[in-house]
Amino acid sequence: MMGTKLVLDNISKVYGDGDTSVKVLDRVSLEVKPGEFIAVAGPSGSGKSTFLSIAGALLSPSSGRVILDNIEVNKLSSKKMNQLRLEKIGFIFQSSNLIPYLTVKDQLLLITELAGKKKQQAETKAKQLLERLGLTHRAHHFPESLSGGERQRAAIARAWMNNPEIILADEPTASLDSERGRTVVKMLADEVKLREKAAIMVTHDKRMLDLCDRVIYIEDGRLSETRSNN
Repeated sequence: MMGTKLVLDNISKVYGDGDTSVKVLDRVSLEVKPGEFIAVAGPSGSGKSTFLSIAGALLSPSSGRVILDNIEVNKLSSKKMNQLRLEKIGFIFQSSNLIPYLTVKDQLLLITELAGKKKQQAETKAKQLLERLGLTHRAHHFPESLSGGERQRAAIARAWMNNPEIILADEPTASLDSERGRTVVKMLADEVKLREKAAIMVTHDKRMLDLCDRVIYIEDGRLSETRSNN
């Protein structure tokens, strides 16, 4: 597993007990390497969101192991797991989830403040990210005044603020048209390669799959097919 950013090892997830139990994931395994951008596709109810939540240490598996940057997540206390999420995982949500009363720049600075980073370093990092993602002119604007594409770019910038080892994106193009959606995913893919991090994107949008290194299909809680774009 040397050089591997994320390992999901024989993961199962069951909700409920006895006759009423539902198995959402069934012995799923996946390794994600530095610089690798993976899409997870499949029908509604196939387990994609549960898969992403377990990968991001938001949800514990019923069995199996999650190893992130050589740390076995399952063995961590709740406090240490929260710290791991803050330091090593960047989340991008379907609706961007920006805080309405914070400007774009302040969205980014809040992340570093929560992590206890120095303000001057945070200011420099925020400036660099906003420049790279074409948001410098929007730094002092609130989310309501941004376009859908700008909000998602702001969400990408926020996800990168603490230099996480892995990015997890849940339907990041759902609220965007095809052109803007492709721009956002291409930007995400480029950042993953540039920084040699790793990313998993859950998506229904087949038009974005060619931008990913691998496409993982989940059906009935199992990985049914893997396609490489390399």
